[in-house]
Amino acid sequence: MKNKLRYLFTVLMLMTLSACGQNTFSALEQQQISIADPTLFEQYDAFTVDFGLMEQDYCFPLPVGTATMGSDYIVNISTRKGDAVKAMFPGRVRLSRRHHETFGNVIVIRHPNGLETVYGNNAQNLVKSGDKVKAGQTIAITGDKNSLFTMMINGSRINPEILVSLESHRLRPQNVLFQKTANWKVNLSILPRPEVNDTTPSLWWCYPLPGSKVISAYGARGGRRHTGVDLKTVKNDEIHAAFDGEVVFSGPFAGYGNLVRIRHENGLETYYSHNSKNLVKAGNWVKAGQVIALTGQTGRATTPHLHFETRVNGQAVNPNIYFDHETHTIRHSAFIKKKNGYVIKR
Repeated sequence: MKNKLRYLFTVLMLMTLSACGQNTFSALEQQQISIADPTLFEQYDAFTVDFGLMEQDYCFPLPVGTATMGSDYIVNISTRKGDAVKAMFPGRVRLSRRHHETFGNVIVIRHPNGLETVYGNNAQNLVKSGDKVKAGQTIAITGDKNSLFTMMINGSRINPEILVSLESHRLRPQNVLFQKTANWKVNLSILPRPEVNDTTPSLWWCYPLPGSKVISAYGARGGRRHTGVDLKTVKNDEIHAAFDGEVVFSGPFAGYGNLVRIRHENGLETYYSHNSKNLVKAGNWVKAGQVIALTGQTGRATTPHLHFETRVNGQAVNPNIYFDHETHTIRHSAFIKKKNGYVIKR
């Protein structure tokens, strides 16, 4: 068995799914939600996906919605009417139809990683079959009902919580083996992730407040300069370090309330403030993604949120230069890859 798995790893890490190049779909593929993917196991009986390397090409379908698991692996996402439904991964729209008996106005996207994602109860579909979409692209608009979401592999629903945290909306950094079984069913196995260099993009950064929305942007605000961006989820949500670095301050500081300042080797210093509780102390070394504080309303704040700043040489710089706050991804164009990591462009 070990030799067989070793052989699978050798083959699978070199393979590219044939579904990546699919541009058109049959009439049945454009009509039926659950249908086998004829290209998925065309060359191999198994494949692996390292989701820990995909964070820059991922977006939760409704970043500000509250997600709960329903029956048959269908996720209910409560949000407001008129919110934007986002594509989870890059891919191509296989199906876009109206008035399905379970999913209402529904969209199915087939992704190069072998998965298919289903987005239902849309008030309006904004894409059609064959359209190519990017992660985070708006594909539909929500209506009065909760949005429905599920994931499939080869036409069979899988538990989305295996791959995504419904609470934080974050992709789980797992290496997953998908193996074809009898009757075109697929088994999922979580495998140990291979050792990777610290300069791997998914490991050297983390969005500071996953699942958040911007409630106040960087720039002029009420006659004053707003030196950061305000991000909101819920009170006492976990705040993550954006990059590896040293905590240079942790405690109350004027209008910032409870503040954590981290100095990073890539040339940035980041501020996290209005926290209800700081979880790190000055002098601590933290890793990207480490929980450093909980959101709150300390200092000059009218609602629980995270005030997030990026600074260079002590001067506040628009965080939008480094992060896309809509898709919660890093802007790689703002950094230069060096032998031992990434540094900001000057």
